[in-house]
Amino acid sequence: MIPLLTVLLLGASAILTIPVGFLFLQVLASLQVTEEPRLDNGDNSFQVAVVVPAHNEGSGLVPTIRDIRPQLGARDRLIVVADNCSDDTAAVAAAEGCEVLVRDDPGRIGKGYALAWAIDSLKLAPPDLVVFIDADCRIQSDMIARLAQACNQLKRPLQACFLMKQAENSPIDHSWAEFAWIIKNWVRPLGLTNLQLPVQLMGTGMIFPWEQIQAVPLSSGNLVEDMKLGLDLAAIGSAPLFFPFVVGTSEFPQTEKGTESQRLRWVQGHIGIIGAVPKLLLRALFNRNPALLVLLLDLAIPPLSLLGLLLALSVVLDLGAALTLRVSTGPVFVAFANSFMFTASIALAWLKFGRDIISPAKFLLLGPLAIKKVVLYFGMMVGRTASSWIRTDRAKHGPK
Repeated sequence: MIPLLTVLLLGASAILTIPVGFLFLQVLASLQVTEEPRLDNGDNSFQVAVVVPAHNEGSGLVPTIRDIRPQLGARDRLIVVADNCSDDTAAVAAAEGCEVLVRDDPGRIGKGYALAWAIDSLKLAPPDLVVFIDADCRIQSDMIARLAQACNQLKRPLQACFLMKQAENSPIDHSWAEFAWIIKNWVRPLGLTNLQLPVQLMGTGMIFPWEQIQAVPLSSGNLVEDMKLGLDLAAIGSAPLFFPFVVGTSEFPQTEKGTESQRLRWVQGHIGIIGAVPKLLLRALFNRNPALLVLLLDLAIPPLSLLGLLLALSVVLDLGAALTLRVSTGPVFVAFANSFMFTASIALAWLKFGRDIISPAKFLLLGPLAIKKVVLYFGMMVGRTASSWIRTDRAKHGPK
């Protein structure tokens, strides 16, 4: 009879094989050449509404608006939702010629509520397509036109490539965070696209046919409202596709406070929504919805730092049990195989996509970085949480 401890250790290692194996598959697939689909440019009669949710963004909103406005046609609309603002966001948007929706509801703060407010207002005169762009994003000069043409032809929600960048002369080194973002928002969805599979939404640079976006619930304060929206769309048969041929960017915060709050929100939101995977998995299997199943497998991949820590812990526990308690070495082999796939995934992604961001010398900093991540996750375990949506502190100067 196989000892119970061996079964438990083997089961834990096998569970980790699912996200690690899917990550490895995505990275391998991303190494292929991705060709932009040929689009029919004949139909340009559609109307686009661009929605920019903004909470106290008066100081940084103008560059985003000025990126968007030249890309709009005569019938297109640019709507800024000034959501629970205490600054001059509404006045700045109005001065730039935008339609402005002012929303004051302190009991329900969050990007999801702002987007729902905009969609409700658009129901009076629905556009053909709706684009969501965050108020702190910069977009390339032809993004909206190319997204709209593709979305109109494919009749599916599309996600542009959205990357986080380190600001010039930033007092905080965000190199590793920038590389992790490339893996999450470029490498992994690119791999899924090459496998002809749907992708997660990324929160900005998203475009939707009107019939689909108005059919899903948006009104929530979820910390990762983009992931939730993608799952809701997949559940109704409209899973998003990746359009990596246009790029939007935003900058990491330049203060320790802003960086910590942003990471805490992302990690906690991701882990929180992973808790909904079992229920959604049953729904995907019951409804025979392979697109939803793919997004759930992708969602099951935790933040890379957390996955790496879990794999290291698995190796230590399995090897320790094998050496001291004389249990089977089966879990050890599975743990080492998982660690190999994870390491290979990071190495391949770095070789193809990350060498300009992470120098080989910076791999020596992984130890201190891992300690910081342990502190972050320990803080979450003892109750330091972001239970509701909060605006990221983007101040350029402040306490370090």
